[in-house]
Amino acid sequence: MLNENEIRELVAEHGAVVNEGRPIKQLIADGEIPRLNGCTVLEGKVSDSVFGDQLRSSSGQPIRLMFRNNRISTHDVNRGAIPFKDQVLAFNHDHMLQLVKPVLGSSQFTVQGLQPSSTVIPAENLNLIKLENVLRMYMAESSTSTSLYQHWLTAKDAGQSVMVYAGHELAVDSLLPNGVLPYLMDTPSTKDEVDETIDTQYLFDNGICTTGQYNQIRNASLMAFGMVSQYLSEKGMVLVDTKTEHGINSAGDIVSADELYTMDSSRFWRLDDNGELLTRDGKPVSFSKEFARGMVKEKNQQFSEEQANEIAVRYIQGLQHLTGVSFDPDLRPRDQRIVESTNLILDSLL
Repeated sequence: MLNENEIRELVAEHGAVVNEGRPIKQLIADGEIPRLNGCTVLEGKVSDSVFGDQLRSSSGQPIRLMFRNNRISTHDVNRGAIPFKDQVLAFNHDHMLQLVKPVLGSSQFTVQGLQPSSTVIPAENLNLIKLENVLRMYMAESSTSTSLYQHWLTAKDAGQSVMVYAGHELAVDSLLPNGVLPYLMDTPSTKDEVDETIDTQYLFDNGICTTGQYNQIRNASLMAFGMVSQYLSEKGMVLVDTKTEHGINSAGDIVSADELYTMDSSRFWRLDDNGELLTRDGKPVSFSKEFARGMVKEKNQQFSEEQANEIAVRYIQGLQHLTGVSFDPDLRPRDQRIVESTNLILDSLL
């Protein structure tokens, strides 16, 4: 396992270089991956997707290639690039996927020779269900507008004794910042430019999914939450909350889409030797993007190089703690990694 000094040396020496490279749209335009010519490129907050009529597996399944990047987004604003973030979260996702795939399913294809830390992820192009499936076991202090904590502050300031959040009726005085909730709560949100927490009836009334589809997503997700929680308990951690996304594949099955149980999509808190929450300055010791959110002081702030490197260190430390595996970075130039991984995938699937 890399110790803190080794991680800091890695980030200081290679951080700027691993952030350099062309976006996939430019690589295609420059003729680096001819088989992707004419495909649609969707640029997202922290990953870009490529799909098209010619991208079909040998068995006829539509392919979507997802290209992770190093960008970090908080409060729906891109804050800049974090060294190694793409590789860390790719490995984080792959490790957790192996735990919950039997329950949640997956859109991803298996490609022999593709590294778990590959930042190019081959998946079936699903018919996405337009919701973020959010589960919460604790009321984590958070600055995001969709968080239970922010809604609780609003209800408390208004003098309410009871609040309703995502269809759950909660006694305001029974909740504590960073405290455990009465039960594991499903709190879906919209998947828009600015997300909004909603209740399940909203999903049905607006045709986002059927009752049966939501029940399947919810029940499978509750089971997966328990599986991950059990895994983390053996590492002295708790799963605080998580969000997953889902879609329907060509066989008509609902499967998971995008990342699972990563430090961007979940919160993980450390426990002490007595099984109590470990705190620092009165706050839980956390492996999650909340550390980066706490560094934001201005609406359109961009992280400095020093801040970006510190966030990178925390991501790598978190990965090692979550997986029990030493971080093994791929130091090939970013463009080379993307082109070679994409060609490996296309050779295997087409």
